[in-house]
Amino acid sequence: MLSTFTSFLRLLRALMTLVRHDAILPAEYQSLYPAPARWLGRAVRIFARRDSADNPGERLARALEKLGPSYVKFGQVLATRGDVIGARFARGLARLQDKMPPFDEAKARKVIEDELGAPADEIFAEFGPALAAASIAQVHKAVTREGDVVAVKIVRPGIDRRIQRDIRTLSLGASLAERLAPASRRLEPRKFVETVSRSLELETDLRLEAAAGSELSEAAAAAEDYRIPAVHWPLSSKQVLTTEWIDGIPLSDEDRLETSGLDRSALATTLTRAFLATALHRGVFHADMHAGNLFAKPDGTLWAVDFGIMGRIGRAERRFLALILHGFLTRDYKAAAEAHFAAGYVPAQHSVDDFASALRAVGEPIFGKRADEVPMSRVLLQLFEITDLFDMRLRPELVMLQKTMVQAEGVARMLDPQHNMWSASAPVVEDWMKRELGPEGMIRDFIEDAGRLRTAVKKLPDAIEDWAEIGRKLKAGELKLGGGPQIRPWAVRLAWLGAAGAMGAALMRLLYTH
Repeated sequence: MLSTFTSFLRLLRALMTLVRHDAILPAEYQSLYPAPARWLGRAVRIFARRDSADNPGERLARALEKLGPSYVKFGQVLATRGDVIGARFARGLARLQDKMPPFDEAKARKVIEDELGAPADEIFAEFGPALAAASIAQVHKAVTREGDVVAVKIVRPGIDRRIQRDIRTLSLGASLAERLAPASRRLEPRKFVETVSRSLELETDLRLEAAAGSELSEAAAAAEDYRIPAVHWPLSSKQVLTTEWIDGIPLSDEDRLETSGLDRSALATTLTRAFLATALHRGVFHADMHAGNLFAKPDGTLWAVDFGIMGRIGRAERRFLALILHGFLTRDYKAAAEAHFAAGYVPAQHSVDDFASALRAVGEPIFGKRADEVPMSRVLLQLFEITDLFDMRLRPELVMLQKTMVQAEGVARMLDPQHNMWSASAPVVEDWMKRELGPEGMIRDFIEDAGRLRTAVKKLPDAIEDWAEIGRKLKAGELKLGGGPQIRPWAVRLAWLGAAGAMGAALMRLLYTH
């Protein structure tokens, strides 16, 4: 009870922090609000600070920094969507990507000594000040005793406690949203918070990030011109991660990108294909692809750092995703609709044809168009209306995928306003479809089905013993169903025949179906 009350007070504090920074119903957009919102905006701005920044995005960024790392993650996603929230607003939020205030260097050195067992000056030949700081950790440039230039990532002291506190507050907010706004339930706010919270908890253990980096490096082989820095395992621990140093231009540095001479269109295509290739071909993907985590080298290769949040997508989900994307790419909206129904994304009581027509209404106006020709805010609004019309609910297992798709597509648009997501996606999706639905995929399906059959066969003896025991008790009158009359021997034999038939059918299905 006390914990809930404390979380409620923190929720009120979060609301007041947003109000004081004029980050709720900003004055700059006053003319766009309906009348009730205009009145509410004027009322809450009475409590706003007078020295606030001119950019509403920067005001929101400052508020989120005060509120904690979990809130900052939300702002980082918004910062990639200048096409939705406006370029000026997005520029204000960009400080959340890699420009947050660093913590004291003495504290960083203390963490290194506690974690690695020796002072930083003994472990490294050189150890410099923090060069980039984010919500959960900061990065120092260093040189190992062997002469390797490395990036040393150090977790902010006490950040795990702040995250736990944020999670409790956000969980309460999600529960209140479901209770006070029933329409929000189909978005599964509590499950959404649970999914994001879990990823944040994992992000504070840099041993898991090191493992994710190693796995993502292998997955990156499925994409062209996409790389992950190598991990220095002996110099890594729970709160310290040492990786290869990347001399590249961060995609968040618009000025350097503009004067670099890099092919921004090619970089946008590389980003789109890298995300899809790793997700579809390997089932894993970098799940925090904001501009501050992406670097471009002079040779055009794209490097991703800060892989504390790694997304996973199962083979069945990958197949449905590919079928949906392929349906849009080929303008076969019926196939895309059928894939939604087969995956369970749309409840069965709805019409496939009606849903296909709704997808056509979204796809046709934007098919083949450049990013600067597509009003993405209008598209997202239309998609939201369709999900409401067809009772679609947020899928917690796809939260990371959907969030990362939004981020990656937003960064690609920032790099190249004329980026054509259709032509960029098509080769990856078509290649995966050929592999998955062709001979290679059929062989893999057969191997997986054989494995399931082997598992089922191994369980048969135990199942037979259980059925034999049930049959013995039924025959002896020791077992009755529902308190009714005793089961007759002929009923026992009938039950045995039914069970045998069911097991036989299950085995045949495993053998002959896909």
